[in-house]
Amino acid sequence: MKSFLLAGVSLAAIGFVGSAYAADTPAPSTAPACKGEVDPYKNYACLDAYLGTSFGERLFNYYRLEWGHDAAPADPKAPPSRRDYWPTTPESTPPMPFTEWPYGGTSNLGVTRPSSVDSPLMAALGNTTVGQWMNDNHLQVYGWINGGGNLSNNTVRGGNAPAAYDYNPNTVQLDQAVVYIERLPDTVQKDHVDWGFRIAPIYGENYRYTTAYGLFSSQLLNQNLNNGFDIPMAYGEVFIPQILEGLMIRFGRYISIPDIEAQLAPNNYMYTHSMTYTFDNYTNTGVEFTLAATKNWIFQLGLTVGTEALPWHVGAKIPNFDPNPLFPNTTMLKDPGAQFPSVSLGVRYTTSDGRDNINVVANGINNGTWGYNNLQWYGMTYYHKFNDQWHISFEMYDEHQNNVANLLNPIVNNAAGTGFFNLGGTPFSPQFMPFNSPFLAQCANSVVLACTAEVRAAVTYLNYKATPLDNISYRLEYFNDLEGQRTGTKTAYLETGIGWQHWFSPQIEIRPEVSFYRSLNAPAFNGNFNFGIAPNKSNALIGSADIIIHF
Repeated sequence: MKSFLLAGVSLAAIGFVGSAYAADTPAPSTAPACKGEVDPYKNYACLDAYLGTSFGERLFNYYRLEWGHDAAPADPKAPPSRRDYWPTTPESTPPMPFTEWPYGGTSNLGVTRPSSVDSPLMAALGNTTVGQWMNDNHLQVYGWINGGGNLSNNTVRGGNAPAAYDYNPNTVQLDQAVVYIERLPDTVQKDHVDWGFRIAPIYGENYRYTTAYGLFSSQLLNQNLNNGFDIPMAYGEVFIPQILEGLMIRFGRYISIPDIEAQLAPNNYMYTHSMTYTFDNYTNTGVEFTLAATKNWIFQLGLTVGTEALPWHVGAKIPNFDPNPLFPNTTMLKDPGAQFPSVSLGVRYTTSDGRDNINVVANGINNGTWGYNNLQWYGMTYYHKFNDQWHISFEMYDEHQNNVANLLNPIVNNAAGTGFFNLGGTPFSPQFMPFNSPFLAQCANSVVLACTAEVRAAVTYLNYKATPLDNISYRLEYFNDLEGQRTGTKTAYLETGIGWQHWFSPQIEIRPEVSFYRSLNAPAFNGNFNFGIAPNKSNALIGSADIIIHF
């Protein structure tokens, strides 16, 4: 209830600010007169006449205008949205969650225009001096409220895990309330250097999946709050079009490359996420260079602080309460995974017709030592469009961390609480992270103090565009947690699910689905490691649904 109250207060605040803006003197209109039927889909010049004058009226009318449509009214005077020789746009939003095959680390090259996001809030502000100033400077503020719920055969709090993002079974929750504050660089043009930025705060249950150690992380690691706050994206960009087909330099915190899925709700086929996505790299902090060498080939180089790590943790130390062979000194690194430079490398190829795309990436590469989330990620994504109705998305990877303390060695961990992990001899011991700390490895040999923890995973989405407002996605995946370090259980998993994404308009969508999970080697569901509750189920059947309301 507290979460929904906060969401309501946020929307009320937006309305209050908008009302204040609406009190400003309306900007002078240079649009041609609206004649005849007041329908912006037939005559774009009628948009302002249709929307009205006050902030509240314009906001409501914009939702009403787009209801039942699959796109906003088209401005006939808008510049081209992509270079005319660029690979063909493969998909549309609605009903898919993206128009270009995803790659991340950059605003999409060759197809990004400033002030191009369809936003009811920006439309409501459009006739004010503040709104006009924002438009003139290509600044946009927009976002969404995302709430959902699930029914599950699990009963323990947190017992749906390792399924995500419906962590708590049989509940309704605020998944995420998100605001984007951004300026998009113009990557279509090739005659001048341009720039952009994005700041994207998020609040809700989903913060537990975006948390980077050292940035608001005490909410998750010290308090285990059900809802929390994060800023998964805070970056600037400089676009230099004169270098081949364009070089983008992004610096700050950004979503890691190159996943099919993303933390932000609208960027996904289904409400829940695959395990393949849930347990891989989420965000990097550093600088990412993205070069379009040709219209078909894009190359990426990132220099980061690792994964889910922050610059101020590089070299930072904490007391070691129980020196041991793995951490022998009286102090130790706060996060051994916070290393600069860590390297990301990626290459992307897209056919000229846009039907096929492949991304091969190594992400967060350093010495791979056990860190908060120091994942050494090597993998690929592939997309193929069969026709206007059907396409397939595929991702596979291998990821690992080295020198992960061995849960099965009594010198490290034991029931009596005398292991060096129990006594505070690692950076992730309960003295430092009482909740949601990285799991130890269940090594093949119980004698070793540490080993390499590895995951092999693959997921595919088969997607059908039933109507311009309806997408049906079928998900199938295999996830093998070889040492149990990612999920807490040493087992392989099979998961399959089907979801329906229905858009009432470009601003409101619902995503009902049903998914089935099976852990093949040991029970992995209906437990909660934070509270010492061992999993007791090998199967999980979860029906869930959410709604996304954009503003």
